[in-house]
Amino acid sequence: MQIIPLIELGLVFIPTVFLLVIMFRWQLNAWDGLYANIRMLLQLLMVGYFLTYVFDTSEPIVIVVLVAVMIGVSSWIALRSMEGLEKKPYLIVLASIGIPGIIMLVVVTQLVLKMPRWFEPSLVIPIAGMIFANSMNTVSLAAERFESEFKRGESYIIARRTALGATLIPQINSLFAVGLVSLPGMMTGQILSGVDPNVAVRYQIMVMWMIFGSGGIAAIMYLSLRTKQN
Repeated sequence: MQIIPLIELGLVFIPTVFLLVIMFRWQLNAWDGLYANIRMLLQLLMVGYFLTYVFDTSEPIVIVVLVAVMIGVSSWIALRSMEGLEKKPYLIVLASIGIPGIIMLVVVTQLVLKMPRWFEPSLVIPIAGMIFANSMNTVSLAAERFESEFKRGESYIIARRTALGATLIPQINSLFAVGLVSLPGMMTGQILSGVDPNVAVRYQIMVMWMIFGSGGIAAIMYLSLRTKQN
């Protein structure tokens, strides 16, 4: 794959600048959007150098620690959607993201993929990132909708059902759209790097089932535990 020059890369940022200006003029939190973009840029630049070291490591403990950090950070970020709660259920979010995510990670890396080493960094870290990032989003959506419905006076059962249904809308939409409307990231990246499209399709199917299953179960687990807490 070709290396993208910085000037050409900067062209992609122009629509973002336009969006931020509109957010500011419409009195939305444009500074939050700007901060998120700056943080994304710095994080990716740092992780690029960091992964160069990680992918060369022969110490499994490094990978285990990184996966644990991913779970912890994704759980902390998911709490952003629960600002109205007096007591933020961090342990519930941690369990909801971590338990199904780890199970799915083990299934994919140890049973589906044939890796040279059980902790192969170049496979475990990207797959873990996809799983926990998606679960973070589903738990955030489920929590926000559940709290909203509950504050409206709905029962636990109704609030939980409504929250799960709303959470799964983008997940199900992505299943409908893949291959017809969109070519997802992993499949596109593999095709651009010269992989046979038929091989790339199988990897993408694995990813779609992986994130749909782990994300949905994470939301279910959070809603079940959150209901019991109340």
